[in-house]
Amino acid sequence: MGDARSALSRIREEVAKAVVGQEEAVRALLVGLMVRGHVILEGVPGTAKTLLAKSFAAALDLSFRRVQFTPDLMPSDVTGNVVFEAGEFRFRPGPAFANVLLADELNRTPPKTQAALLEAMEERQVSVEGESHPLPDPFIVLATENPVEYEGTYPLPEAQLDRFLLKVEIPYPTAEAERAVLRMHDRGVDPHDLDALGVSRVAGPPDLAEGRRAVVEVRVSDELLGYIVELADATRRSPSLSLGVSPRGSAMLVWVAKALAWLDGRDFATPDDVKAAVPATWRHRVILRPEVEIEGGRADRVLAGVVERVAVPR
Repeated sequence: MGDARSALSRIREEVAKAVVGQEEAVRALLVGLMVRGHVILEGVPGTAKTLLAKSFAAALDLSFRRVQFTPDLMPSDVTGNVVFEAGEFRFRPGPAFANVLLADELNRTPPKTQAALLEAMEERQVSVEGESHPLPDPFIVLATENPVEYEGTYPLPEAQLDRFLLKVEIPYPTAEAERAVLRMHDRGVDPHDLDALGVSRVAGPPDLAEGRRAVVEVRVSDELLGYIVELADATRRSPSLSLGVSPRGSAMLVWVAKALAWLDGRDFATPDDVKAAVPATWRHRVILRPEVEIEGGRADRVLAGVVERVAVPR
């Protein structure tokens, strides 16, 4: 078990060879894989979201596919289709048949194509022409969004947003990290040439499977479960929110806290694990009241207030 934790922990160091200063985002992707969840990466263009996903897959020796979601993208462009070859109909798998699927700018494609991912995300399979085809294991969808450009977009419905385990904000790099990126470019290094950058496999599916089994065994006390219930209830009663956290959101918070505890070397979760998990797990599951949004309110600020008000169990 310690070997698996050690191997998975090295992923952050490996990805840092290609993407500087996004260690917390890498940790979030790892949590997503460990608890079989999916992740939204939100950040302005040019913050290395694609490179982050690509190098993460390489460090875990997982297959990687990227789909640019556009207004004319069809569901079959993602899931695959049936073709007539050599006198018979055969299923031709789409890019969804990969361990890591990067859904680039998911909100730029119509709802019909967005919905094509729902079955894949929930049931780990796709259905084409009435026949179901299982997806590989592990399987994770990493969807990117641009937080500042909404023209020509199709906002994800709440039901689909709730299917994502985490929403991770990809910030601008620090001045030090940006200097490191510029040095890389100054040397003529192609940031997408992972071999040139030295990104290599440091863990694999067996380590991930062992980590998944270990996370299930992480203990969560009744007091901590009660704390999560109180936090969720506080979001539903918050005057700043028109929609609070769903029961699925509460359940996902339990799993994220368990994964964070295990990655930190513990077999029990603490209130600090829950607090650390709240922003990424809940920021996309709540809706601000219009008047709060107009005044510049943010979900993270409201959630921070909720965490501050709810008493921590002893």
